[in-house]
Amino acid sequence: MLFPVLLGVTFLVFAIISLTPGDVAAMILGQNATTETVGKLRGEMGLDDPLPVQYGRYLGGMLHGDMGTSYATRKPVAAEIMSRFPNTLRLAILSIIISVTLSIPVGIISAVKQYSLWDNAGMVLALVGISMPSFWLGLMLIIAFALGLGWFPSGGADKWSSIILPAITLGVASTASIARTTRSSMLEVIRQDYIRTAKAKGVGKMKVILKHALRNAIIPTLTVIGLEFGELLGGAILTETVFSWPGIGRLMVDSIQRKDTPMVLGCVVVFSVAFSLVNLAIDILYAFVDPRIRTNYQRKGATR
Repeated sequence: MLFPVLLGVTFLVFAIISLTPGDVAAMILGQNATTETVGKLRGEMGLDDPLPVQYGRYLGGMLHGDMGTSYATRKPVAAEIMSRFPNTLRLAILSIIISVTLSIPVGIISAVKQYSLWDNAGMVLALVGISMPSFWLGLMLIIAFALGLGWFPSGGADKWSSIILPAITLGVASTASIARTTRSSMLEVIRQDYIRTAKAKGVGKMKVILKHALRNAIIPTLTVIGLEFGELLGGAILTETVFSWPGIGRLMVDSIQRKDTPMVLGCVVVFSVAFSLVNLAIDILYAFVDPRIRTNYQRKGATR
């Protein structure tokens, strides 16, 4: 489904950007450019052609591995994106590590101690995390830990510590969703007969929870983790903008403001591919986590 998804997404973005106010040629040449100069540049860039023709030309270049040239920088789009992608990847990986480290224990404790103080506190924090805008949290962290205490830089990527605040900002939002999913899934599993049987046989409580319950409850959690990580790889646009993080999200915001259609489309393609590949990896991981899924695949293969 990757190819029809890319086709539909790129066409929608191409059409939306083309219909937004503003003249790309005039933006490139500046306010002092004459009408004749602007018209000449529009002709050279093919902007006077009908929208389907422009989109077809873009698809033709994509099929040959050419993502086009940026209107603003006049550099290849692929090179610009690949120079930013490692920063977004580092931020996404650290954010998801923070999120998983916090959320899964909270979800397990909330399920095991249902309706207790721990459960209520964990779910209230998860609700706050989901409801809290990431840009607001980012600004509060900057005020407290960058401007107030001076522990971390307020933006940029010059130091190793520059990634801490944006990673926490992104991790908090993801933590809430993963914790709630883990709790719901664990509540379903710990009521099953085989859990009661394991307890009746004298199996230790921690072993029952971690080996028997968590392993069977982890599939929905993995799904949410994959979705969250795919969104992070797609570029945390607001967070990267607040912290001036040189990633793909900030590049896309700048490109939209400059109406840099090739760069925006290139970012969208990278977002879509990254999200699809992460979901594919999670689907494959299901078979390693749950033997029943692997057995079903093997049975279907044998039947065929």
